[in-house]
Amino acid sequence: MTDRAGRPRRRRPSAPGPDDAWLVEVADGASRDAGGVPVQLLGDYLLLLADAAIDGRQVKKRELDAVGRLGRQAAEQGISAGRVVQLYLSAARRLWQDLPMVVRSRDREAVRAAASAVLQVVDKAVATLAEGYADARRDLVRREETLRRELIDDLLRGDSDLGTLVERAEPFGLDLAQSHQVALAAPSRRLPDADTAITALEAVVFDRLGDRDVLVATKDGLLVVIAPAEPPAGPAPSAMEAGNELGGLMHSELSRLPRGRPWRVAVGRAHPGLYGIARSYEEAREALTMAGRLNSDSPVTNAHDLLVYRVLLRDQPAMADLVQAVLTPLAQARGGAAPLLDTLDAYFATGTVATASAKRLHVSVRTVTYRLDRVKALTGYDPADPAHRFTLQAAVIGAKMLNWPQEPLPVPG
Repeated sequence: MTDRAGRPRRRRPSAPGPDDAWLVEVADGASRDAGGVPVQLLGDYLLLLADAAIDGRQVKKRELDAVGRLGRQAAEQGISAGRVVQLYLSAARRLWQDLPMVVRSRDREAVRAAASAVLQVVDKAVATLAEGYADARRDLVRREETLRRELIDDLLRGDSDLGTLVERAEPFGLDLAQSHQVALAAPSRRLPDADTAITALEAVVFDRLGDRDVLVATKDGLLVVIAPAEPPAGPAPSAMEAGNELGGLMHSELSRLPRGRPWRVAVGRAHPGLYGIARSYEEAREALTMAGRLNSDSPVTNAHDLLVYRVLLRDQPAMADLVQAVLTPLAQARGGAAPLLDTLDAYFATGTVATASAKRLHVSVRTVTYRLDRVKALTGYDPADPAHRFTLQAAVIGAKMLNWPQEPLPVPG
């Protein structure tokens, strides 16, 4: 039992002895030893120790349950596990040192039995205290994870109430008035061991950007990082540099994991305010999709680098019409249009150098020149003619973004 101050109440021990006001001094001293941990967290622990020392009484289950609840209470108050355990151990040490003379004057066997009984109570109480603490911490982590996941979902959706989101984001250190960018990481297959990947990303991103204003989670099978657009110190990088740095940091760390490789990372541009996060997220998702259709060699894609492709796709019917008019005759070739499209793509990517294109495609130079001739014969456009080159290259880019010929071209509405 405790008094109104949370200290053990004075009471007579279960065996004859002096008044137990000394227990109050033991509790205060233990609190000081543990850095000021409230004595309320001792509950009836000192009385249990005193009973064990004087009577040899063992602790009961309901008494241990009460100790477990105190462990949960310590965790909920944010007190470290080390300090609350120190409180209990220090209390036991001080109690044994300050036992009333009625106990300390006993013969050797009686003192040994008292010490054994006290140690058993300490062992059971501290173990139960730690178990209660751990249970509470797990509950807190689960609640925080749920709150974080719900917050991230609402931030990425961008249609929630601003005032509510600002309030919910504050415990996570997120300042929604600042500019943020969103980066996505896609594993080669289904996301493996998400907790390990999140922990790895948090460690490296926090080390670089600090633990404020950064959220890491999963969504739709992707790893999501919401990070500030500028590092906490130093000159502000350009939009391209910021995206490349964050993307490179993520890819480097994820590539160390035993599963999920090869990873593909996409970084949206930085935008200010709440709705800037949702906008950056959509850009990152679009960049992931576009990088896959363009067969990008780079594992990290910056949305800033794909602006021209977004312009080309903005008028999708016009792009589909261009592909239809320029490239569909390639379907008449033996083997279909795909080999000729791949050759055109490699030819433009290497600066219209046939030998470099052949090396890139792992075919002979003669095969490349033959295919280019077939393109000219079927479409009427000469890849080597500068006047025709832009039209062909724009059509090839459009075909890749529309995933043609794997998928049919969109039908004008």
